[in-house]
Amino acid sequence: MSELFTLVTEPWDACTLLDSGNGRKLERYGDVTVIRPEPQAMWAPANSDWQADAEFVPGSDAEGGGRWNATPKVPGVWESARGNVKFHASLTPFRHLGFFPDMAPHWDFAREQLSGLSDPQFLNLFGYTGVGTLQAADVGAHCVHVDASKKSVEGARRNAELSGMADKPIRWLVEDAGKFAAREVRRERRYDGIMLDPPKFGRGPKGERWQLEEGLAPLVNNCAKLLDADSRFMILTVYAVRMSALAIGELVAQATAHLPGRVEMGEMAVREEARGLTLPTAIFARYVRD
Repeated sequence: MSELFTLVTEPWDACTLLDSGNGRKLERYGDVTVIRPEPQAMWAPANSDWQADAEFVPGSDAEGGGRWNATPKVPGVWESARGNVKFHASLTPFRHLGFFPDMAPHWDFAREQLSGLSDPQFLNLFGYTGVGTLQAADVGAHCVHVDASKKSVEGARRNAELSGMADKPIRWLVEDAGKFAAREVRRERRYDGIMLDPPKFGRGPKGERWQLEEGLAPLVNNCAKLLDADSRFMILTVYAVRMSALAIGELVAQATAHLPGRVEMGEMAVREEARGLTLPTAIFARYVRD
């Protein structure tokens, strides 16, 4: 059985969507306010006079280049948190702030599913700066964190130290996610929970080419083989592509057809503080054991 719905991130201390419209969004990250492009904000903003500490100005190329215009108020790095997990925020060259706040419902869901299990095993593929990994580690999970970017894994390790979790049972791996998942299948490994947040394009540490439309189905099928009847979940999120939640939902449903449980799918969104409207950010599908 499949369910279709929207996961909404409500405003929280580390990130608040203040206003949106005319293809942009105004956000507050701690004490820093930023303006970033947002093509899905097709409506008019609640207020026309936006004041921000930094604004990302997109470039003309199709790969998403651009630059930040920032005031001296903006530090190079500042601290954010969600619960016990602390992490660094910064103005990155890719218009992001070093973490994805709309993932918060998935982090909370993973915590809930893993809490209370005996020696839970968690795999985070494309784990970026490790916030999802640390949320799982905080509830006692043994974690495997995989990302092709050495810089991202180093950032995740620093976030673990910042959170006082440097001694948690976490394997930090600079690996190609597809190759790693295939090896884990051959090793007959199993996990209680898996999180996948793949980019549209990417390169592995040895130059391996990743393209979402080509690599996603084999990766999801391999991840499903790392689950068994006692496993709790597999979460897949997809950003910035012309792909339907129904499509990735069916992919996950077929891959997990041998398991008990259900598949949930739909959109991810962030709640705007000014009017309470929801700004869509991504699509997701997740297997959930009943």
